[in-house]
Amino acid sequence: MKPNAVKIKTGTYEGNPVQDVVFALIRDYHPYAKGGGFYLVDGKTASEGDFPSKPIRVKVSDPSHADYIVLDGSVKKKEVVTETDEEAIDRIRERFEVLTQMTEATQEGNVRAMIVSGPPGVGKSYGVEEQLNKSDIFNKLSDTPPKFEVVRGSMSALGLYQKLYKFSNPGNILVLDDCDTVLFDDVSLNILKAALDSSKKRYISWNSESRVLANEGVPDRFEYKGSVIMITNIKFNYVKSKKLQDHLAAIMSRCHYLDLTMDSVRDKFLRCKQIVKDGNMLTEYGFSAEEGQGLIQFMEDNKEHLNEISLRMVTKLADLKKMSDDWQKLARVTCMKRGAQPGYAGTKFAS
Repeated sequence: MKPNAVKIKTGTYEGNPVQDVVFALIRDYHPYAKGGGFYLVDGKTASEGDFPSKPIRVKVSDPSHADYIVLDGSVKKKEVVTETDEEAIDRIRERFEVLTQMTEATQEGNVRAMIVSGPPGVGKSYGVEEQLNKSDIFNKLSDTPPKFEVVRGSMSALGLYQKLYKFSNPGNILVLDDCDTVLFDDVSLNILKAALDSSKKRYISWNSESRVLANEGVPDRFEYKGSVIMITNIKFNYVKSKKLQDHLAAIMSRCHYLDLTMDSVRDKFLRCKQIVKDGNMLTEYGFSAEEGQGLIQFMEDNKEHLNEISLRMVTKLADLKKMSDDWQKLARVTCMKRGAQPGYAGTKFAS
């Protein structure tokens, strides 16, 4: 009998992981030209999880990551244990408390390296930098150079080598924040693996002639005694490239890996709600608690239409509210997806 369903053992949908989920099959595996492929499945038949009620493409890096299934009837949904908003907020808060503790342990030299993975705009970078700045306050007061540096954006292998040398002393920390270019370059990855090695002594070498290093007084070999924190949106377990998978597996084996596990729109929204309620995120705006709650309510009412659900969106809405009493109208024009903006026929905002 021809298979009518497929079990995705390890795959992704719109960048989010799909693991051990059964779908009604619409079309067999279709390969991409550059590797990997997808199954066309019926999203509404998913055995678990929250998927659109339409045909969707679930990507896999290899056909072996899925199994065909013959079902007599429809796909049966797994019984889902409902998590309340309060329980979800506690779970998310606990993850960020662990992030703070691990950052502190890195400063103390008890942790050599940590990878922090999670969606953009949820406070990964802020949590790490807040702890580092808090512990570095005495250096600032005494005009002593900081013991850490946060590097964002693109970085070459040579640049990485230089930064590691600069922060190679005990207690020094190099933070690579969304500096993902180092993960897609063989030389950079090998330098990182040397820096994060589990050996008692870690030596990093640059075995090519370099005028830049000579001019900067950087040796072609040094002992690294510092620590590294990597902050990324990439989920290491779900990359497609087999070659990159092997490199990242080697990096992960040398690091503590903290996945903040906020893959759903609901989790991202609850994180925003928690920060606005608990923290001082809106203090500079002079908003009352009720006004802050109004921003969150607007996000909740429009979470399917906003360009993103993140702390950055909270800031954008706060900026609009500060500048105009008509901030909700401005937000619908500047912060929402094209089809949800006012004036588009067929939307609830159309005139």
